[in-house]
Amino acid sequence: MNDSEAIRARREAIVRDHMQDENTHDFDKVLATFPHPHYEIIPTGAVYDGIEEVSAYYEDSRAAFPDQRNELIALRHAEDAVIVEFWLRGTHLGAFRGMPPTGNAFEVRMTAYFIFEGDRLVCERVYFDALSMLKQLLKGAGPVKLIRTLLGMRKGLA
Repeated sequence: MNDSEAIRARREAIVRDHMQDENTHDFDKVLATFPHPHYEIIPTGAVYDGIEEVSAYYEDSRAAFPDQRNELIALRHAEDAVIVEFWLRGTHLGAFRGMPPTGNAFEVRMTAYFIFEGDRLVCERVYFDALSMLKQLLKGAGPVKLIRTLLGMRKGLA
């Protein structure tokens, strides 16, 4: 195995371990995949930088979606990244970013760019259709619940 193939194999192992540890909620292991944890959630504009912010993100998102899990669809290698397509699924059982729990499940196809410097993971950048997720979370909401939810979200995003 040449150096390029070895780096590629190490990167892929890091990404696969990272995703599996997210599914089992072993966030100490997830954090250990980065020398300095950094997430960019593109649809919301949220950036979580450093152990404290990323840990808070894990805590908040799993309080809102305690059964959140990913399922790998495809994995591709780029010069400085591993690009992953996956399904993200979960049930909205707690408040998240000002949105009260709806009890609805969601399933959204996503893409994550795991950016590397050599074999060191420096960023996970996530892309998805936020409107598709929101529509699933608000499915069946009557007008009063919809208004309360949207007002709650506005407060949570401020």
